[in-house]
Amino acid sequence: MSDLHSFNEAVNARAGRKLFPSIGVGLSLIALIWFSLAFERTAFAFLVSLALVLATKELSAALTSVGFVNSFRTLVVAVVTISLSTWFAGINGLVVSMAAAFTFILLLSLRHGPENFVKRASSTGLALLYLPFLGGFIILIARPSNGLAAIMTFLILIGCNDTFGYIVGVLIGKHRFAPKISPKKSVEGLVGSLIATTVGGAVAFNYILKDDWRYGAAAGLLIVITATSGDLIESAIKRDMSIKDMGNLLPGHGGVLDRIDSAIFSAPAMYLALELVKRLS
Repeated sequence: MSDLHSFNEAVNARAGRKLFPSIGVGLSLIALIWFSLAFERTAFAFLVSLALVLATKELSAALTSVGFVNSFRTLVVAVVTISLSTWFAGINGLVVSMAAAFTFILLLSLRHGPENFVKRASSTGLALLYLPFLGGFIILIARPSNGLAAIMTFLILIGCNDTFGYIVGVLIGKHRFAPKISPKKSVEGLVGSLIATTVGGAVAFNYILKDDWRYGAAAGLLIVITATSGDLIESAIKRDMSIKDMGNLLPGHGGVLDRIDSAIFSAPAMYLALELVKRLS
């Protein structure tokens, strides 16, 4: 038992997060997503909406702590509206509700006068684009009749990228490729992500989506780029604000935004990949 504890502590110190709680939380979230799509698909839209609201709360608080101004309650209404519009009206609902929400919030900001207007507009724009807009593509992936298979494939790609990048980085990672932004990320971990996600994409597309495995391999390469970029962007935001995690709601992960950062940046890429495959098949 002491050897296991020592191993766990060594892994935690090297990787920068708690291993076993992280695995437990990840598996629980996957199970929750599967049940929502398997038994009541609309519940998935509400689940994504809830995650985006919680992430928005974290981002709103972080922005406020460094001098930006925003109304969390107004953002919550916008997030829920955009999410549900996306579920019921597709990509048109996402675009129109996003434009309407941003315009409406700016108009509401006029009642405060010109003071802090730019800070309010900037933080509002970042929050809306970063979370409900990009996150809306997760809902779009789930809308078709094969939404469960598409989301499970998406989770496999994200999981392969995160898990194998993490494992390879912990075991043999030596060369840091973005030390000023994310010191724990290594070239070796990135290579592990590339190999695992390419293979995982090929297998998932072939056996889950029943599509050509080569499309899956290409999608895997694309997801590695977008997921890594999303992780680095959130890390840059946190370092600029001098905070370690966006929150502490999820043991081993930090906040909700810390958990979904790679997924929300990868969702548009996955949606594009699925649409291209649909037209090429």
